[in-house]
Amino acid sequence: MLVRWTHGRAQGHRVQVIPSTGVRRGLPWFARPEARLWTCAAAPAEVRDFHTSLPEYAPTPLTELPSLAGELGVGRVFVKDESLRLGLPAFKALGASWAIHRVSSDRPPGARIRLVTATDGNHGRAVARMARVWGHSAHVFVPDGVHESAMSAIHAEGALIERVRGSYDEAVRQAARSADEPDAVLVQDMAWPGYEKIPGWIVEGYSTLFAEIDAQMGGVGSPDLVVVPAGVGSLAQAAVTHYRSRPVSRPAPAVLTVEPDTAACVLASLTAGEPVEVETGTTTMAGLNCGTVSSLAWPYLRDGLDAAVAVTDAACAAAARTLRSLGVPCGPCGAASLAGVRAALTGTGDAERRAALAAGPDTVVVLLSTEGATANPHVI
Repeated sequence: MLVRWTHGRAQGHRVQVIPSTGVRRGLPWFARPEARLWTCAAAPAEVRDFHTSLPEYAPTPLTELPSLAGELGVGRVFVKDESLRLGLPAFKALGASWAIHRVSSDRPPGARIRLVTATDGNHGRAVARMARVWGHSAHVFVPDGVHESAMSAIHAEGALIERVRGSYDEAVRQAARSADEPDAVLVQDMAWPGYEKIPGWIVEGYSTLFAEIDAQMGGVGSPDLVVVPAGVGSLAQAAVTHYRSRPVSRPAPAVLTVEPDTAACVLASLTAGEPVEVETGTTTMAGLNCGTVSSLAWPYLRDGLDAAVAVTDAACAAAARTLRSLGVPCGPCGAASLAGVRAALTGTGDAERRAALAAGPDTVVVLLSTEGATANPHVI
């Protein structure tokens, strides 16, 4: 495997930096129930048509887990299992495939593109896979803390890997600087001022996941609470977009994000009322170890997100054990949803949090398990 090490700090958009420990007093929690009244435009309908045309496409399972409904004091609990998506062990292939399709459509037929990205694992592998399938090259920047097995999986897709001594946010800055060449395109799943078109396509790609949930719920109807792991907030943006663009005659579900307590940039930004960058620590939830909210996601999360919570690695480990015992092959990021809804709906002060989420004995909950057990090598 060819791995380069890079040093230094690239220039880029900066926001206020605060310590991640600033959200740890009591249960790290933020709620804004009026978010359910906010509306926005829907994702393009052609996104799902594109995904269904891909040879490896199949809807991922939506599995009901009655024992969790009893534990949480709600009506029904379903888990959207993203452990096998387009041949990869995480949902990220949805965004990468649609974005690269759009990038390729803007180039002459047969043009070879160097696709550049930064990753904590799953997104980089998805970009590398789509690059290989469609005849492009991939250059992937990887920060400290990403396990060698994740790097090996990216390398197996034919990508050049460049290891950055620093955080995920530093890797993003390095990737952006490298992509400033005529044959290169940055395919990053976070946005900042001046770089929003491609991240917007990635978010659109995630809409297929929620369209599948609609179809799979069938006679159950809409969920009342959707729980989403959040890194830079792009998947959460897709969730808010989907559930806030419905006809007003349909009740809007609550959307709850979950982050590691060592990297809770969404929660910290909501609490501050503006985007802030947090100093990240280490976490088994490697794909959520992000210190800056995507600028494209921020307005959606500020106005349309009901609540945010941060959880510990220990809580995530317990959630992963539960899900695996119930037949859901999840990694730490996938288990974060269960850890988060447990924190929100149980324990000291749960009555206030349940009220904020309108959670009661008839509530239907959907948890997004965003990665399979092989996507992150941490043993929990």
